[in-house]
Amino acid sequence: MNEPDVIQLDVDPVRFGQSFVGSEAFKALFQEGMELIEETAAYLDGPGREESRHLPRQASLVYASESMRLTTRLMQVASWLLLQRAVAEGEITADQAQLEKNRVRLNSQDTATTIAEYEGLPVRLRELMGLATRLHARILHLERLITEAEEAPRPPASNPVAAQLGMLQRAFGAVE
Repeated sequence: MNEPDVIQLDVDPVRFGQSFVGSEAFKALFQEGMELIEETAAYLDGPGREESRHLPRQASLVYASESMRLTTRLMQVASWLLLQRAVAEGEITADQAQLEKNRVRLNSQDTATTIAEYEGLPVRLRELMGLATRLHARILHLERLITEAEEAPRPPASNPVAAQLGMLQRAFGAVE
């Protein structure tokens, strides 16, 4: 194989976002996210509702606040995962996904819950909060990587080295 076979002009590099959403790693992340959403919904609708009834008034208010925060965080995660999957499956373009992402923002949520209030919450709720927070942080990181890769300047349309090699080959003939 000679060098001109390796050097390809007019080919854009593969972007991280495009390659990631089609990968096994994304499929695993998607599965993990959807399972966490299902687990959380089942908990909040069943055992969590029962546990919250037995909490003191102040702890019950904290429970309600944290469960809403948890639900919001997981809805943001679900929206992001579903958008990425839609792009990977060709249902929407990356530009359309970007417009949708602007409607549902991934943002970190600060909490006013104190350590004492947190420790008064049911153990399972705290576990789900931790899992959701870690998953959310991973997705925020991936979103930054994808956004930075998409916003990175594209390489020049022509490769100056390949152009020089092409001129040399035309001048002196192909070297074999």
